[in-house]
Amino acid sequence: MDVAANPSAPPHGRAEPVVKVAIAALGVVYGDIGTSPLYALRECFAPARGVAINATNVLGVLSLFFWSLTLVIVVKYLTFVLRADNNGEGGILALLALLKRGATLGEAPAPRRGFKLLVLLGLFGAALLYGDGVITPAISVLSAVEGLGVATHVLDPVVVPTTAAILVGLFLLQKHGTNAVGRIFGPATLMGFATLIGTGFPWILRRPEILRALDPRYAVEFFAHNGVHGFLTLGAVVLCITGGEALYADMGHFGRRPIKLAWYTVVFPALLVSYFGQGALYLERGASVQNPFYELVSGWARYPIVAIATVATVVASQALISGAYSLTRQAIQLGYWPRLTVVHTSGATEGQIYMPQVNTALMVSCLALVFGFKSSSALASAYGIAVTGTMAITSILFYAVVREQNRMKPARARGLLALFLVVDLAFFFANVTKIEEGGWFPIAVAGVMFALMTTWKRGREALRAFMAEAAMPLPAFIEDLRANPLHRVPGTGVFMTSNPDGVPAVLLHHVKHNRVLHEHVVLLVVTTKAVPEVAPSERAKITKLGEGVYQLRAQYGFMEHPNVPDVLRRCARGAGFPIGDMQVSYYLGRETLLTTGAAKLAPWRKRLFALMSRNAQSATAFFGIPPNRVVELGTQVQL
Repeated sequence: MDVAANPSAPPHGRAEPVVKVAIAALGVVYGDIGTSPLYALRECFAPARGVAINATNVLGVLSLFFWSLTLVIVVKYLTFVLRADNNGEGGILALLALLKRGATLGEAPAPRRGFKLLVLLGLFGAALLYGDGVITPAISVLSAVEGLGVATHVLDPVVVPTTAAILVGLFLLQKHGTNAVGRIFGPATLMGFATLIGTGFPWILRRPEILRALDPRYAVEFFAHNGVHGFLTLGAVVLCITGGEALYADMGHFGRRPIKLAWYTVVFPALLVSYFGQGALYLERGASVQNPFYELVSGWARYPIVAIATVATVVASQALISGAYSLTRQAIQLGYWPRLTVVHTSGATEGQIYMPQVNTALMVSCLALVFGFKSSSALASAYGIAVTGTMAITSILFYAVVREQNRMKPARARGLLALFLVVDLAFFFANVTKIEEGGWFPIAVAGVMFALMTTWKRGREALRAFMAEAAMPLPAFIEDLRANPLHRVPGTGVFMTSNPDGVPAVLLHHVKHNRVLHEHVVLLVVTTKAVPEVAPSERAKITKLGEGVYQLRAQYGFMEHPNVPDVLRRCARGAGFPIGDMQVSYYLGRETLLTTGAAKLAPWRKRLFALMSRNAQSATAFFGIPPNRVVELGTQVQL
């Protein structure tokens, strides 16, 4: 089963050695899951869970860890889900784009059974990822700095302030871009995984009987002995697979082969050695173990371990922050989020961006979590719901994609969906009990983000319908120009519109009030296609409509950033209209939204959409238009 047209080709033309790319993938793709050993096993035996620390339970929990990593990461993601790539890109929004393939994302797709429900599920999964993006930096850095308290309790009071200082520094550095930091991501994470092996392996040699946990019967026995407590322990076991969604979401940056190579040669062995080493420590010392990861070493050796763990968590946090930028940009291009400022921090790598509004929101939220929860154990209760919910939604969308594209036999597809959902939903329902303890937070974040995204989408659809209804058909406008010529002035006037079949309102207002037109008039329509990137040969198409009027249609992928002057230069030479800096004027409409219209939107959605619209980045900045060449004409719109 292959969903991609050419899944074996590296994305975006990458020709780097697979080993080099695999090392780079360690930092971005596996940074999150690589920090799980700092707290995952500890949380399974937290006193509040009521699971006794004895040989049977230790072997049972470790067996659950091994088989969770195998079923979720190896079978689900590496074997199947990574094949569902949209021209090399992965992630929930890429799955939505696959479902909409062949249609322009700003328009209604061909109606299909259950399609709207799938879109809503995908949007909620994307919203949950924002909750994950907020929690991950907080819990990762906090769990690393807590190692200071293991080394000496004198430093306990500085754990929270130190964590906050590291996070503030991390977010303040974002505006400088990830290019310089990115070069050390892979090697730094490689050192972190080497530390996992170096600290865990001696304990496995000391208590080799811990390897019996590879037998799945110990997991079954654990459930049999612990009943409800055993099932609820899955709420902590899930911490070992957090970051699994990053395998799929970051596929476009590295490709399938490097991600697999990094997992099988470095990540999977290192995780198992660390978890089994911690399990051996529990067998050796029993209930006296408080923080198994840091207690694998003793004395002065703990301080460099804390330093290495902190570096690893900062790398993992950076990956989630960058992921939030990419997710937001995709949502903007797909029409689910208003325009925001996007700063490109690398001239060589198009995907390296910085979004100041997103960065500020993440920083404030992370700091609030650190000061509110104060410990990684408290934060762990908030962690699982976002991860498991996203994974379950990915399973459903993956099934929809393979069935929609007839890439798998129905019986096999249903069998895989059942297997994935049994695991995903078991983890999810085990985490539902933690809502009061902190699980409410990612649900609240997801609820707010879901409301914002759906409101923006529905508001834009209502606005587009209003403008289309009021628009004058293009043929009628050209005929009117021919019958009633206007005074023409030298140069080119560019009028942006979202409706390719009608005359933009800003052009009608201009003609009505000024009774003059440029010698050359370009009606520019910018659309987003259901692919990550559009080939340069398909970027733009210009059509001559007559009377000096042209229609220019520009297409971009949902991972690209539109540039109006650039696409205008591409087409002007062949069409023959002037495009010099002082020869082009851009006319944009600025709508004042009134909430007193008949649009089928709830009053609260109308008010929220109007607020979001007022605070969106200007079209001038978003489309890269020179601000000193822009003329804005206002119009009132009743929704």
